[in-house]
Amino acid sequence: MEVIKVITGAIEENCYILKKDNMCLVIDPGDDFPKIKEKIGDSKVVGVLVTHSHFDHVGALRNFLNKRSIKVFKKSNLQEREYELGNFKFEVIYTPGHSADSVTFYFKEDKCMFVGDFIFNGSIGRCDLPTGDESVMKKSLENIKKYDRDIKLYPGHGDDTTLGNEIDNNIYFK
Repeated sequence: MEVIKVITGAIEENCYILKKDNMCLVIDPGDDFPKIKEKIGDSKVVGVLVTHSHFDHVGALRNFLNKRSIKVFKKSNLQEREYELGNFKFEVIYTPGHSADSVTFYFKEDKCMFVGDFIFNGSIGRCDLPTGDESVMKKSLENIKKYDRDIKLYPGHGDDTTLGNEIDNNIYFK
């Protein structure tokens, strides 16, 4: 699976395009649809995954909603279980704290997670925004520790990291 990061908007949100066999998924379509569309190229978009509904992560979502064949996956229509969409398999993990609707998408075969604003390289998402909750965030951080340490984390802002690096070095995991 190829992972393409597209940085969008004034607060530099990371949109990700996952490509496999001329199909793609879009994760967190920020507010620059032309830039995202250019990176999609000729691939067929089979779904849009939303880690949480803050404005910087869904600004271009309306451009995908116009196409009936594209499924949108967000907390309101997801359960914590495995999903298969086209050639993609992923698990949904509820990871509230930054927001009540925060989810992580785990691609086990590719050993990677798309964590939105749940975990950043060296930090975590703010919990002082509406529906954020610091005590709930602590529970989510504790829950994510059960996964393999070598999983690559793709956050909603900034650089990628690994779960092991965050467990060892991120003060919020202590």
